[in-house]
Amino acid sequence: MSEAVTRTVTSPPGLLASLDPLLRDWLPRQRWFASKGRPVTGFSLVAATELLPADARLGLHHVLVRAHQQLVPAPGAPEESGDCYQLLIGMREALPPRLTPALIGHVTEGPLAGRTAYDALYDTRPTEVLLEALRARARIGGLRFERDRDREIRTGLVPRVMTAEQSNSSVVYGDTFILKLLRRIVPGVNPDLELPLALAREGCPRVPAPAGWMVADLSGRSWVLGVLQPYLQGATDGWELALRELAKGEDFAAEARSLGRATAEVHTALARALPTVTLGHAQARQLADGMIERLAQAARAVPLLRSYAPGLRTAFTALADLASEGRTWSAQRVHGDLHLGQCLRSPDGQWSLIDFEGEPAKPLAERRLPQPAVRDVAGMLRSFDYAAHSADVRVPGWAESCRAAYCTGYAEAGGHDPRTDPVLLRAYETDKAVYEVLYEARHRPDWIEVPLSAVRRLSVPEPA
Repeated sequence: MSEAVTRTVTSPPGLLASLDPLLRDWLPRQRWFASKGRPVTGFSLVAATELLPADARLGLHHVLVRAHQQLVPAPGAPEESGDCYQLLIGMREALPPRLTPALIGHVTEGPLAGRTAYDALYDTRPTEVLLEALRARARIGGLRFERDRDREIRTGLVPRVMTAEQSNSSVVYGDTFILKLLRRIVPGVNPDLELPLALAREGCPRVPAPAGWMVADLSGRSWVLGVLQPYLQGATDGWELALRELAKGEDFAAEARSLGRATAEVHTALARALPTVTLGHAQARQLADGMIERLAQAARAVPLLRSYAPGLRTAFTALADLASEGRTWSAQRVHGDLHLGQCLRSPDGQWSLIDFEGEPAKPLAERRLPQPAVRDVAGMLRSFDYAAHSADVRVPGWAESCRAAYCTGYAEAGGHDPRTDPVLLRAYETDKAVYEVLYEARHRPDWIEVPLSAVRRLSVPEPA
């Protein structure tokens, strides 16, 4: 493709009708499908773009489809909602054995009848098409492929899909780039692109700078579809590294301290790059009220939580009381979903932070709100606790040592120790633990003891 290629193409009119019966079975089984447990009642096509013309061998369609699901199983007309998903659908007459895991199904009706549909991210040629489009800054139908003009994307990089379970999908090109494809998408400015771009402008080395990105321009709005970033060859994510050290009975405090420094450096750069605000009485009261409401909802859903609820609630009322006395807090853009799995340690010992999408279940506008930086800190402290309870070998005091070291490192690089604001830190850590109890009760009941152990600790206020 040459520079700034523009093509106006659309997929065949009957595409969705051909795929509908297959997607009803395949889509809810994907790890990244958000609303499991509620049947899909139908699909509506948001956009479909032909990336490779259908021929006897291979066709390729980029599809944005809204999956409608019943919200309230009440009599009469059900209320329905729909999340929009990004699909890259390949079409072949038959799949070779290597693509068996990618099978969506065999099309029996419509213009694609007789062909086999599959998830094309598992296939070399379709993923090469995406990188070629980014290199060329192509415009194909409503799809726009952008790249950093100072960054070369060379040819010949062999793609491979990452098969680890995650809420999106990623393709690695050689050992040079990784393309993260967002699966559930919404219109608007996505922090997974916005924040790394802002940090790149600040020269922050702790976050890989975007080399390219994919956008859909639909009905006057932009939808971020994917981000291409440098691939950190040989890097290990913090969760794997922590479990490895735990298995050997090794101390992790030095790494936790370095990770605290990296987190503070990212927070400092974000505060420089994007506006900060002050949370006064009204904002802090709203923050505390939201935490109290989430606790009430979780206690209704999880009976095990109810006896601890009064003690946990004091974490939030203490925050509201401080605000009523005139205490204020600084708020800024933060990572929003920070844990050990969102951190990479390179072979030379440097830590990087990745995946700035925030909690995907929350509305985009909420994910982009300035928040106290301690929210990220609380998420990491809970992650140390999870690692300690997940290891086959229990190391007494391991989580406590990591938590203290992380805060020390944060103070060294950020100039502020999160432990000096115990009310705010306890409120955020309690809110996170309550969320974890609800999540584990719904999805992994065998894990519920991990957040419950934190709930027992946090429900007893520490002496002033």
